[in-house]
Amino acid sequence: MIKKKLGRNKKNRCRFCTKEGCPRPAFVDYKDVPSLKKVCTSQGKLFSRKRSGTCSTFQRALSVAVKRARFMGLMPYVGE
Repeated sequence: MIKKKLGRNKKNRCRFCTKEGCPRPAFVDYKDVPSLKKVCTSQGKLFSRKRSGTCSTFQRALSVAVKRARFMGLMPYVGE
């Protein structure tokens, strides 16, 4: 009997990095709410790096962008 590998080899890639690597300085726009909602849970928490696939520099920039969007009132602090 042949067993299928259930997505074990699938590697998440950072959605912000280019093929050349991470652009410096890492900047994520806090006004781009649809892309910020893709990395948040339904409760309003950020996905971990392992789950979202972002690199460490953009994970830090992403957390700052989400905090700014919440402060400006573009995103809720708690889930909807």
